[in-house]
Amino acid sequence: MPAELTRAAQHGVSRSNMQPLYDSIGSTYSATRRADPAIAQEIARLVGNSDGSRFLDVACGTGNYTRALAAFGGQWYGTDISEVMLKQAIEKNSNIEWKSSSADSLPYQESFFEGVVCSLAIHHFPELISPFREVWRVLAKGNFVIFTAFPEQMQSYWLCRYFPEMMRHSIEKMPSQQSVVVSLQSTGFEIERITPFFVTNQLQDLFLYSGKERPEFYLDPVVRANISSFASLCTAEELDEGLHALRADLDSEQFKDVAQHYSSPAGDYAYVVARKRHG
Repeated sequence: MPAELTRAAQHGVSRSNMQPLYDSIGSTYSATRRADPAIAQEIARLVGNSDGSRFLDVACGTGNYTRALAAFGGQWYGTDISEVMLKQAIEKNSNIEWKSSSADSLPYQESFFEGVVCSLAIHHFPELISPFREVWRVLAKGNFVIFTAFPEQMQSYWLCRYFPEMMRHSIEKMPSQQSVVVSLQSTGFEIERITPFFVTNQLQDLFLYSGKERPEFYLDPVVRANISSFASLCTAEELDEGLHALRADLDSEQFKDVAQHYSSPAGDYAYVVARKRHG
């Protein structure tokens, strides 16, 4: 196996670790995690939503984005390994077909879908090749749209100042842009485009760096509880020290200098569009 694929296979956490984590945070997930309208609209545009076509949301969680995408057209399906999250998805929309499944063993026949999406989830896959190969198998032809963050971007999160160990572990789990590209290409996809996404204070989905311009968000334990990095990678000691330092910098207005120091033109997250041209 090429070195790039070896590194790609090392990213993510095991299914046994991932499922309990999301079963645990799944009960309160919808309190702060909801589909951001701008992100949903862009994913819908990139995947090519259209009536009469079938689309799949891999690792859909509580189905927030699946439901938002379905509003743009098409017949939508969602898979996730967390029964707790899927139960909420089913309760919110029974018209979408929800199935319990890991990303590396999708319960669909070959060439079943015209498009596939995966939002903020590839860093939880034990490796990338198997899930991407499964997406290729179930996709007739069309786009595979991934919304993710790259380690190169996360190194410029100002969260690194206050929660360095949490961010170090979080960055280590995140597949690099190179590993994502190589893994996609190795399974037959062509890379159409990679577009940066910049967090603004209009963002409605409170994921990891959603508080980029609203640092007070991280002082709220409800917000932190539904962010996997805080829920699983941050020790109580680091959390206390980081929150104390953040509060102090906000009170003294030193935070503005910290945020400026970590600003980057590379974007905070990215849309990756890969295409399967032939079924």
